[in-house]
Amino acid sequence: MPRQAPAAGPSLGEWLRTPRPEAGPGVWRYGHRPRPPEDPDRLDDRQLLGGAALALLCALLVWSLNYNGYIPPLMWPLDWFTPDSWKGASGDVEAFATAAYVYYALVAALLAWVFGKIGRWGEVWRRHVRPALGGSRNGAGPDAAPAPAPPGGPADPALWPQLRAVGEHAAADRLTAEIHGGRMNDVDYVRIDRAWQSVRARHDRLPAFTGTVLDRGAAAFTHPSGDRDLPARAARHDLLTGQVRLGAAPDEERNPYAYRGVSLALEPALLSTSLLVVGPSAAGKTSRVVRPVVESLALQALAGRAAVVAVGTAGAGLGSDDAYDVVVRLGDPASAHDLDLYGGTDDPDEAAAVLAEALVGDVPGGPAGPGGAGGFGGEADTRRAATALAQLIGPHRAAHGRFPSVPELRELLDGVPVALAALRQACEAAGDGAALRELDARERQAGRPGDVGPLLADRIALLDRPAFAGFFGTGGGARPFAMRHLEHPLRVRVDLPERGHAEASRLLARLLLAQFTACARDRDERSLFACLVLDDAAHTLTPASVRAVQRLRTANAGVVLALRSLDEVPEPLRAAAVGAVGCRVVLSGVSTWDGEVFAQAWGRDWVKTEDVTHNPDFSGGLLRRALRGVRTLFTGVRATTRSVTVRTVQRERWSASDLAHKVPPGHAVVSLTTVRGEASPPVLTRLGE
Repeated sequence: MPRQAPAAGPSLGEWLRTPRPEAGPGVWRYGHRPRPPEDPDRLDDRQLLGGAALALLCALLVWSLNYNGYIPPLMWPLDWFTPDSWKGASGDVEAFATAAYVYYALVAALLAWVFGKIGRWGEVWRRHVRPALGGSRNGAGPDAAPAPAPPGGPADPALWPQLRAVGEHAAADRLTAEIHGGRMNDVDYVRIDRAWQSVRARHDRLPAFTGTVLDRGAAAFTHPSGDRDLPARAARHDLLTGQVRLGAAPDEERNPYAYRGVSLALEPALLSTSLLVVGPSAAGKTSRVVRPVVESLALQALAGRAAVVAVGTAGAGLGSDDAYDVVVRLGDPASAHDLDLYGGTDDPDEAAAVLAEALVGDVPGGPAGPGGAGGFGGEADTRRAATALAQLIGPHRAAHGRFPSVPELRELLDGVPVALAALRQACEAAGDGAALRELDARERQAGRPGDVGPLLADRIALLDRPAFAGFFGTGGGARPFAMRHLEHPLRVRVDLPERGHAEASRLLARLLLAQFTACARDRDERSLFACLVLDDAAHTLTPASVRAVQRLRTANAGVVLALRSLDEVPEPLRAAAVGAVGCRVVLSGVSTWDGEVFAQAWGRDWVKTEDVTHNPDFSGGLLRRALRGVRTLFTGVRATTRSVTVRTVQRERWSASDLAHKVPPGHAVVSLTTVRGEASPPVLTRLGE
């Protein structure tokens, strides 16, 4: 039990008024205070405070000497400008005392100004005293955040000024009352604001928008599921900017100056360049990186701004069933939804290309064996596999109006005479000459050495298991999920059957990745950000999928790939896979071999280095050299002179050894890139803060 109730967060009005200044890529903008420009002459705290204390002691010493008359020149101006009638026992004692106090005050101010400049008392005030007194929150300065909008002012976002500007005061008043009454949350605000943005593009929708707002208030334009929030949140989100906080960058020399002490966050503008997360088991890939990203995208889906497909094993910790619209449990008979093996497309060639990528895209290339069983793999063989699949599924669709199921496709690839004869008879009955020519071509190729059909049959047999009976259905009674549905703000979770079906799970992960990259680029509605999250992307990347991931940037889509090690990617693809993504997260515990790839990707930077050289000391006369000889005789340490050489050299931002051994547990090195090409340097980040 907690000792006290958790602190309540800010109200929706305060959350809306909090400033969000522009910042570098990945900086958490909610309440962010930019750091002042870096001062190359900046002293560390010890030098600054020590110098200020020394200057204060010197000022007190000079004041004491002057007050006791030991510095006559400081008293001469008082004698010069004081009238003689004020001096002496018969003079005006009170006037002389007042002049003396004024003069002493001027001398004290002069000493404070001089020694304050010498001791940098102003910098001590700005760096230590004012933050301790709370002045950095209320006062202005180079590191102060922009002032929030005053409550009740014309710029107060809680009053919906965008609606009042077009004369819709009634709708604005209704929404304002919902905010003040506590009946609206951040998801409601962002969802209604998105609906308003669509109305601004088409003014004929304004009456319908106003009527819906007046009728339903904060519940207007609700997600089709009826949900207005997630059952629980495990991370901190800012839906106005679309950010989810990933962690905090420690204020240390290893990090770039602009990122020291700030919080790092992810958002769709970064995820559009795709994200690669690498770290060993139990390092926090799922709980501290993948889960917050999935949760953020699910919230944005409720606000009508995103669609997410999260793929992982059962119990991976990607959220409860209540947080999703569609949950596909492959291999579980109780699953309410199925998976479309062909991605929802009606084009046989497109379906065959995607399926071939999943079936043979990971097979390494090599020379064909004598029996024709080997030698598959590579892009040429993937094209051959796509051609072979199209020659079968195309005629099947022409004859039956649907693509073949998994058992039917396996029989056709195996060349079962009964299955091929039945398909030929159905094509003849349909009168489709093109389909018959495709079948003839497939039968001719099936008899040649090195035919790809047996390999495809062996791979599709991984899905033709009793555990998957009833899945991948193509009949009218099936409820399959297809990637074509990502034109809607959907929240989808796919549970892969890892236990006992590891190879089938990898095949399905490749299939989902291939379907997503194909469908995301062909969407008509690209205003929705679409994201595929693979909690375990081992053995899913192929040459074609790596190129496809790079092309997602222009389609407002991205993928999140989590790996335990780069060894789970074919060696020729490792550098290409790291280069294809714009965002990289390397957790503690990676190997030096993995670190070498990331070190090369992050490149080098110019740094200043100091080379210290110790040379024997032969200076001085005979007596001095004799004394040095005696000391060397007793201590065994020869006297030397020390010389320091300062050079500017190029050095790796993070070396392979540093990534493997100097990233503390619970930390990660993060680099982020936006779709516009703005990139952040690699930043050491404490995850989960």
